[in-house]
Amino acid sequence: MTARTWINRNVVGVGEAMLEFAPVGDGLYRRGFAGDTLNICWHLAELIGGSGSVGYLTGIGTDPWSEHFLAFLASGGVDGSRIYRDPARTIGLYVISLDGAERSFTYWREASAARRLADDPVRLAEALRGIGLIHVSGITIAIIGHEGRRNLVKALDRARGEGAVVSFDPNARLRLWPDEDTLRRATREIMDAVDILLPSFDDEAKFWGDATPDATLARMEGYGVREIAVKNGGEAVLFSVDGVRGEAPTPPIETVRDTTGAGDAFNAGYLAARLAGSPPLRSCELGQQVAAEVIGHFGALTPKGTLARFREAIESHANS
Repeated sequence: MTARTWINRNVVGVGEAMLEFAPVGDGLYRRGFAGDTLNICWHLAELIGGSGSVGYLTGIGTDPWSEHFLAFLASGGVDGSRIYRDPARTIGLYVISLDGAERSFTYWREASAARRLADDPVRLAEALRGIGLIHVSGITIAIIGHEGRRNLVKALDRARGEGAVVSFDPNARLRLWPDEDTLRRATREIMDAVDILLPSFDDEAKFWGDATPDATLARMEGYGVREIAVKNGGEAVLFSVDGVRGEAPTPPIETVRDTTGAGDAFNAGYLAARLAGSPPLRSCELGQQVAAEVIGHFGALTPKGTLARFREAIESHANS
């Protein structure tokens, strides 16, 4: 398979959005919003433009910060109509600390409503009805707990039976899990409900012992996943689609200001190109170009309009 035929270009990301405070100097902080699946949806909304729709599924409260988040989504063209509202909870929060150019993060997420987004299986299944592409991540499955994961897998299976494609970035963060065994077991279980895998080699080496990106590719092919693209920092992206492998060298990047959202940006570019019908190699190249643009800015999200120039490239790749 070199290209997918996408009839339904409605996309939904599922996961956790958080309120972000980033230092700007003199003890002042800039407010923003971020989260791995949210970052992807923000970029996708700009990349696919009017050729599809992008929505986000999470949980938030009814407090002012949650209302600000809904306004933020709307400003980026992301549909928030599927979001679960919990008056007893709120949106998660993190603060960035800087030591020179090094970043560290302090989180407050125990009261996050996103942890309850998969508690109601009926509500969850309804939110994913009629979607063409559903994107989830390792952070998604970590925060929703055991029962939530069971509900999510059932909802994904049902959506796939109705024609949806599911993409998954394992994005392993041990601090969100009781232990490594639980992380590995839950990650492996959800892969049976996944069509596209977008792992990062450093995570896979750390938690699965993969010696090389080829080893990651082989292991995931063994799970029966039809489409895989292994990111590896500044090294080449390896991909496998229906057992046919390839490699996309990562070009050198002149300006690097913040690599925080590099993987999410690649995922967005890759998925946008695949939605348009581009073959895997060109989709990897688009993902690399989008990632290069994003890491040339501070923060995981670029200002609206930054990625609009890639739309023509996406369509021309698909039609060539």
